[in-house]
Formats: sequence, structure tokens, C-alpha cells
Amino acid sequence: MTAKPSVSDTHSSTTSFENWWKIQGEWVEEPNDRRGGYSGVQRIYAEGKLLYAKRQTGHIHRSLLHPFGRPTVLREQEALVGARKAGVTVSEIVYCAAEQSTQGWRALLITKALEDFQPIDERYANNGREEYGEALHQQLLVEVAHTLARLHTARWQHGCIYIKHIFVRITGEGQTLTPEIALLDLEKCRRRLTSKQAALHDMLQLRRHSPWDQADWQSLIGHYQLAMGRTFKTLYKATRR
Repeated sequence: MTAKPSVSDTHSSTTSFENWWKIQGEWVEEPNDRRGGYSGVQRIYAEGKLLYAKRQTGHIHRSLLHPFGRPTVLREQEALVGARKAGVTVSEIVYCAAEQSTQGWRALLITKALEDFQPIDERYANNGREEYGEALHQQLLVEVAHTLARLHTARWQHGCIYIKHIFVRITGEGQTLTPEIALLDLEKCRRRLTSKQAALHDMLQLRRHSPWDQADWQSLIGHYQLAMGRTFKTLYKATRR
């Protein structure tokens, strides 16, 4: 099989691609068959670090810029870079590449683990809100609001913003505990023409897929609108489905 030059490769080396492709690990997201191929995520250990490898074959998306399709990890790579430039904490890219041959596409996205972060829904399930108290919970809502505002101000729309994609890490000790927020799974993330488009799509989706009651939601939206510097009446009226 003769591979064409890689579309996107942080190391620009076919050898590097083959070496990364051979590393296998435990599936943390079983491969799903869609978009003309499969895509799944493995937990691997390489270079002395815990890493996550998104492995794809023929798993493509099409757009006006790419009418014939390209692997979705390349879109995710762009989103990770864009989100980080916007000041949002996301997984750090170790390696990203895609190769096309007569048998189709193969693509890899290798990222570092988000150390000490956990999904907010898991934290709630483990009584994290009760353990640390209401004051810290309100700080968490503020940080979620500011994180999403930074993403949307840069016109990036997450596209699949469920509560399980928002991670939290608590730092500090005693009375100086501070929540830090990170976003995960940016595969469907894309740039919108306006920040309003990104904001309304993500925030209404988050409302439908979050455990927050109306009081928590009103608090989050209040901080979010202050960070955005504008008001979205639709968000105040939003209720969970």
C-alpha cells in the first residue's frame, strides 16, 4: 500500500505514523461505525505518559472546503488549537496525522491525559457538591460560564456540549480551593460566523443535557452573559427537556 503525503502531521513522517498506529491499548470509547468508517479511542502509554489515541479509518466529514471529505480528527485538531488560543483548557496534542491510500483514509489524534480532571457529572454522582460546599459549587458555575464565553467569543462552537464533556479539577487547600474547567471531545467543534450562533447552539444544548436546576442555570447564565458582554433572552427562558 502506497500512502499519499499526509494531510496533517505534526511530525510529517510516515514512519512516525506507522509507529503510533502500532501502539495498542484499552478501548475507552469502543469503535463506532459511521461516516463511512470507524472511530474509537484507546488509552495508551507511550513516552512515559498516559495518552489517549483516537484511531480512525475512513471516518470523514464533508464541507464546502472539503467536498470530497477528510478525517474528522483533522477538524478536531484545528478546534483544539483554536480553543487553546482562546484561553480554554483542552487536551494537549502530542501527534496528529492522516494518510490516504487506495484503501482509504487512516487517521490518528494522540493527546495527553487531562491530569486530575474528572467529568462534572461524575463529581456530582460522587457527592462532590456536598463534600466541598455550596460556595465552591457557585465558583464552579462561574468558571464554566467563563470557559464557554472564551470559546464562543472566539466564534468556536463545541457542537456536542453535554455535561460529561465538561471536566473539573479542584486545586488549592483549605479556604483557597479553586475549580479549574476543561473541555473534552471537540470532534464536532467548528467555527461559526458570529459568536451569537456559537453561543445559542451550545448553551441551549447544554441546558437540555445538564443536571442543573433553574437556580443554578440562572446563576451560570448571569455570569456567562457578563463574560460575553451581551444579553441572550432566549437563554434565560431555557428549561431542561
